[in-house]
Amino acid sequence: MAEHRRGANLPSLGGFNRTVVLDAVRRSRDGLSRVELAGRTGLSPQTVSNVTRFLIDAGMIVESGTVVSGRGKPRTILRLEARSRFAVGVHVDPAVVTYVLLDLAGAVVAEATTSTPNAEDPDQVVRTMAAAVDGLVRRSGVAPDSVLGVGIASPGPIDAAAGVVLDPPFLPRWRDVPLRDALGDATGYPVLLEKDVTAAAVGEVFLERGAAARDFAFVYFGTGFGVGLVIDHEPVRGSGANAGDAGHIMVDQGALAGTADGDGTRGEVGATVMPDRLVRIALERGIALGDGLPGDGPSGDGLSGDEPAAPDDGGIAVDLAAVDRAWDALGAAIAAGDPAAQALAAEIGTVMGRAVVVIVNLLDLDRVVFGGPFWSRISATALPAATAAISGSPILVPKHPVTVVESRRGTDVAAVGAACLVLDAALSPRASTMLIAH
Repeated sequence: MAEHRRGANLPSLGGFNRTVVLDAVRRSRDGLSRVELAGRTGLSPQTVSNVTRFLIDAGMIVESGTVVSGRGKPRTILRLEARSRFAVGVHVDPAVVTYVLLDLAGAVVAEATTSTPNAEDPDQVVRTMAAAVDGLVRRSGVAPDSVLGVGIASPGPIDAAAGVVLDPPFLPRWRDVPLRDALGDATGYPVLLEKDVTAAAVGEVFLERGAAARDFAFVYFGTGFGVGLVIDHEPVRGSGANAGDAGHIMVDQGALAGTADGDGTRGEVGATVMPDRLVRIALERGIALGDGLPGDGPSGDGLSGDEPAAPDDGGIAVDLAAVDRAWDALGAAIAAGDPAAQALAAEIGTVMGRAVVVIVNLLDLDRVVFGGPFWSRISATALPAATAAISGSPILVPKHPVTVVESRRGTDVAAVGAACLVLDAALSPRASTMLIAH
């Protein structure tokens, strides 16, 4: 996914050239003339003329004014027609399923959520999700035939080749769910399935411009801890498309020590920053987390119940919806300036930063992006702490600066990334035929 792809003047690669030109126009904020497109893509003026005519007829780019550059006639500027095509993104989370509709520019046009269906009945899962996708498109007023497809971001592990969600640890009743093909049959749209951390990284690549999206780690903080990797603009998926499980990296846990896997103050980062564990620590420290935790579960803290979503590291079943409500309250306490809440967020950021140093060293990265459903609510305090832990680490090897930022996609980063899977397949040039012909 290089910043500017080079085209080929062979007629047989016409589809590839269309994506080369469309990608160049999409990435230019001010639009491009045909002359500039020829120079940027390496295509001949005649090829550029043929391709842009096709894209204009397809409604995907438009002529938008002229500019005068030296002698000769003014040049016509071509811009992306963002509302000509759309993509749906679906994020399967243990507590809720989030749906977003994106236009070609990656802007969110509509969004919705449903409770996560019980996968003991796979047919019901598909019916629920298909109805939500159809409802999202219908309420947005978008023509169904302008939707390029649906992307699904799911917790791993997945079987990407078969389109099956295998056995995510936080979705204990989801086993071998053939989600991709079944949802495609139910909606009539092409469907792509990706691991959530990778989908988030794809979204970051697709929506960012230039060197910022070249090589980076996307630290994804949801119900679990994972890292999506991008090298030379391409996501690292691994042989089974399940790359990104970074939770077993051992770190100095500091004040958050005490996990079952730990030894003294050292333990696995994933276990250390499990949201339900952090909520328990917050309660122990006297941080007010609202009325959503009645304290009637087996652990006495209101995080467990009769319909658990996942076991915690101590074997107690956890109500992840209650954890999410408590996390909202923790975020509010941080925003209100509660010293205990801010200290906890800083400790979380520090532990994550220590784990990220290992990855930065391994791949010689110069950029780290933090995001995910549970990250955005603590980021105001956690991000500076993570940055300090990375830049100030005594074991940091690279001598170049490491930029640490928060994703601009917000809590819906995985759903947005899932939609970007479809947009990336349609708009980013590769030698294979894309969805652009839809």
